Amino acid sequence: MELIIFLVFSFVIHGALANNGEIVCEDLLVGLCAYSVASSGKRCSLESYESIEETRGYQCKTSEVLVSNIDITNLIESDECISACGADRNSLGISSDSLLESTFTSKLCSQECNQKCPNIVDLYYNLALGEGVYLPAFCKGRNLNGRREMSQIQSSGVAWGPSAASVVYGRQSSEGPVASAALTFEADAPW
Repeated sequence: MELIIFLVFSFVIHGALANNGEIVCEDLLVGLCAYSVASSGKRCSLESYESIEETRGYQCKTSEVLVSNIDITNLIESDECISACGADRNSLGISSDSLLESTFTSKLCSQECNQKCPNIVDLYYNLALGEGVYLPAFCKGRNLNGRREMSQIQSSGVAWGPSAASVVYGRQSSEGPVASAALTFEADAPW
């Protein structure tokens, strides 16, 4: 049975990487879409649509949201990181709404997530910045003040993608190097 599961998973991954080992979001299965990053550096986004028969379907699309760390490309996020960071592979779109959930933020702010899952940390670091919140300070304050720190975030429910390739999460790349979330966190996380 384990061999069959391995072979099926290998076939699925091979299909997604059929373009010379490059990930194309539209080629990913729905169950692998959320938290994946295409070879282009754009994040994959699970989207819903209504079919002609008026039933809801799901598809993987390439978003306009770029990762800020060039080392995080061509990636299908691991189940270990999804679990360690409290993420959900069924998440639709790209949104900061999860930052309002204390269960999620406790896992996101954990040492296991921050030290082993730079893709998810990078995503939420930049989503928090878009809401005017510096994630390392948020996590440190969350551990000290609990729910009070969550009031810093008033989610719009939307993550705005860059309007041009030179913009990463609302910051011009000419404003200096785009900080990688994994590098800005203190080595002795959690906060």
